[in-house]
Amino acid sequence: MKRREVLLIGGATLIAGCSSAPANPDAKRREIDAAVDGALAQLYASSSSARELGGRARGILVFPNVTTAGFVVGASYGEGALRKTGSTAGYYKVGSGSVGLLAGAESKAMYVMFMTDESLQKFQSNTSGWTVGADASVAFASVGAAGSIDTETAKAPIIGFARTNAGLMANLSFDGTKVEKLNI
Repeated sequence: MKRREVLLIGGATLIAGCSSAPANPDAKRREIDAAVDGALAQLYASSSSARELGGRARGILVFPNVTTAGFVVGASYGEGALRKTGSTAGYYKVGSGSVGLLAGAESKAMYVMFMTDESLQKFQSNTSGWTVGADASVAFASVGAAGSIDTETAKAPIIGFARTNAGLMANLSFDGTKVEKLNI
């Protein structure tokens, strides 16, 4: 019984730590903005097609450091910002959970480009959180030789990218990922 209580208290502490307000919201916003700037620079340096799509996007949601960890049951969490015309339009958190054959941890940057005014407006108007696959489909960009992106993907209203230290990732799905506004 004691082991279960320790696990419950530890889990509650972890969740409370993730959801509590930061001591200095201005510092937190500056930290997120700097990380978003760096993540966008890395994406654009790795793919000229991504840079071109970013220039046409109505908004870009960037999560510079999404950490995934688990052993059989896993979870992901990250914080980022929505950029519109180069300026931050809001701060967000992303999370997801999974069950399966997994062990270990990884970190990646996630990018969601809203290519139409309608897709961006639907995202911003969803006050209860936005779930990929339920609220909208995201076409995951498969980057080919020389950083080019499939032309059909480039026509989608919402395009997603994921990047690790090794480069752009292929064959990944954002389905089930929930995005919510950060209170900072």
